[in-house]
Order: sequence, then C-alpha cells, then structure tokens
Amino acid sequence: MIHHTDTWIDTTTANRHHPGESVIRFAFTLLAVFLVGTPMWMVFVYQTLSVVATQFNHANIALPKKLDSILSYIIVSPDMHKVHHHHVLPYTDSNYGNIFSVWDRIFGTFKTLAKEDLVYGIDTYPNPEDHNKIKSLLKIPF
Repeated sequence: MIHHTDTWIDTTTANRHHPGESVIRFAFTLLAVFLVGTPMWMVFVYQTLSVVATQFNHANIALPKKLDSILSYIIVSPDMHKVHHHHVLPYTDSNYGNIFSVWDRIFGTFKTLAKEDLVYGIDTYPNPEDHNKIKSLLKIPF
C-alpha cells in the first residue's frame, strides 16, 4: 500500500516500499532460487532488468502516445503501468507486469485509461494528508 499511496508518480515511486515487504520479497526470491536451482547470473540479469524497467515505467515522462502504445505490446510502458496506480478498481487490479506486458494480456489484466482520467493514490487510505509522512506510511501494515 505504501507504494500506491503516492499521489505523484515518478521514479521515486518505484522505490517506495515498506522495509518489511522488501525482507519478505527477498526471502521468497531466495527460496525460489534454491528450489529451482536458478543460476546466480540469471538472478542478477533479472534483478538488473527489473530495476531498469521499474524506473522506466514509473518515470514521469510523456512518450508520444503512439510510441507508448506500441511499446506496451512488448514491455510495460509508463502510460500502461500508471493505469495500475489509478485509485479505484478495476484499474488497481490491472497492468501488474514489471518488465514484459505479455503477462497482463495473457491473463486478462491489461487495461487502458486516458491520462487525463488518472487519479493516483488509494481511495481507502483514511488520511490522504499522511501519504508523504514516513511515520504514517510505516504504520500502514499494522
């Protein structure tokens, strides 16, 4: 939820997560790596691509609409991912992809919404004025 409380989407949003979530994500990633036997070079390649893609698809940039649309058939483009940050359903339950957009298309979670209709944040978070106060954000899971 911390990631989604941001009301101004840019590359800082990509790094906005609860520390506890990061620990849990790391533990499950490590478990999967050991269970599947993924070579470390492959993990490093994926993590590198993931960081670059996350910064790109959260970037506050305006690609030409046609270019963004074409890119969204292969990779998660900024306009495509920002729909996921719209504050109400079904848009928050869409465009989950991080690197490749094909997964959202295959699983039916791909959605579009005009830029001018996007409203970022979470409509269920009780105190929108606390969205940028670190103390309040760290309390969210509790």
